[in-house]
Amino acid sequence: MVRSISSNGTSLYSKNMLNMLKSVSENPLNIVTIILDVVIVLFLVYCFVKIVKGSRALQLIKGIAFLIVATWISGLLNLYILNSILTGIMNWGVIAIIVIFQPELRRALEQLGTNKFIRFFGLDSDIATKTKEDIYKVVIAATELAKSKIGALIVLERDINIQDIISTGVPMNSEVSPQLLVNIFVPKTPLHDGAVIISNNKIAAAACVLPLADDPDIAKELGTRHRAAIGISKESDSIAVVISEETGKISVAKDGTLIADVREDVLKKILISNIVTKRFTEKDMERKGKISKLKQKLIKQNNKEKVEKIKENDK
Repeated sequence: MVRSISSNGTSLYSKNMLNMLKSVSENPLNIVTIILDVVIVLFLVYCFVKIVKGSRALQLIKGIAFLIVATWISGLLNLYILNSILTGIMNWGVIAIIVIFQPELRRALEQLGTNKFIRFFGLDSDIATKTKEDIYKVVIAATELAKSKIGALIVLERDINIQDIISTGVPMNSEVSPQLLVNIFVPKTPLHDGAVIISNNKIAAAACVLPLADDPDIAKELGTRHRAAIGISKESDSIAVVISEETGKISVAKDGTLIADVREDVLKKILISNIVTKRFTEKDMERKGKISKLKQKLIKQNNKEKVEKIKENDK
């Protein structure tokens, strides 16, 4: 089996190489297609590695790779007994893989028709959906913290990167969940004092230090958390959700302004409007504008080439 796979792979490789060289010699523009072909293959390999990374399938792939290399070397060195044993293992190994990893294979095939597989490729619509889900989780956590009168400060990064603020805290790089957010701010725990930063749909860090707003017109009864929330919203386009430890009220800091005592439904609307609707609509408009400009440029170039051809024919 290994020998047949090797021979088939060699013949396929040689045929493809000859066809590629022939097509390029006939039309040099075919190099674009070849480059696209290589990029797609590399991207698929990257996707496959990303899927199996951290799973038990990765260990299996390492074992298969070792067997293939060992079989090839044993054949190269004419180690007939070892080669026949390894070849036999490889022949039965395919059946064993299908039996052992049947659940994983089925799940992978099922994902081909689901949003999970599409989301893996980072489409904007799916990023927007994921961002909306994270906002719902933040709202749930904020509501729970408010009920228990636990002080908290959650910052949601938008377009302006705040890596310098993230670096002041404890790195987490974890999925956004209401339970984790509530647990972080439980009093007398190591991470409760400071802000949580949510960046790229992840809890990037906790216990972060934020710049304090020192404007004289800010109400003096506002505590450090509220001043920090206003401060980060002034220095970046981030939105900060702050829960008062004394009153249990939820406030939102945006563009240097504090919206105090917001209800759960209002908090959800503010976050979705400013983080999802506005952000992804603007990006979509920018993308459409770039595509439109590119089309116009190509049309002009095409028309120019036609005019030049007509002039040459007239001569």
